[in-house]
Amino acid sequence: MILRLTKQFDFQMAHSLTGYDGKCSNIHGHNYRLLVTVEGEPIASADNAKNGMVMDFGDIKQIVAKHLIEPFDHALVVQKDSPYSSIEGTKLIVTSFQPTSENMLIHFASLLGPHMPPTVALHSLRLYETESSYAELIL
Repeated sequence: MILRLTKQFDFQMAHSLTGYDGKCSNIHGHNYRLLVTVEGEPIASADNAKNGMVMDFGDIKQIVAKHLIEPFDHALVVQKDSPYSSIEGTKLIVTSFQPTSENMLIHFASLLGPHMPPTVALHSLRLYETESSYAELIL
């Protein structure tokens, strides 16, 4: 039986969209909410401390915090050809892609997927850019 678990994370991040024809071409920030969903079979071993769990929520938290929240929280994310790509004195992440919610999800999946235990798969990511707007990646 395959079950899914979802853990929610909140972080703040700024970005700009290079060449965009609106306000988002300027540096601006969001209070992001990320839902990380994993799937797998519950552990069925009475000798295992995590018996009955697909994955410990604490383990999900550690993986996401280390590989995603710590680097991106309170960072400025821009594309490499952005006029902002050389700002000094800030937590700057320069990407090869336009930092839209959609592209960020693809990137986040590439950062998290390799760190999942072998018995657990990353199922989906949902990234809220505002309370009423989100992008979702189903893997």
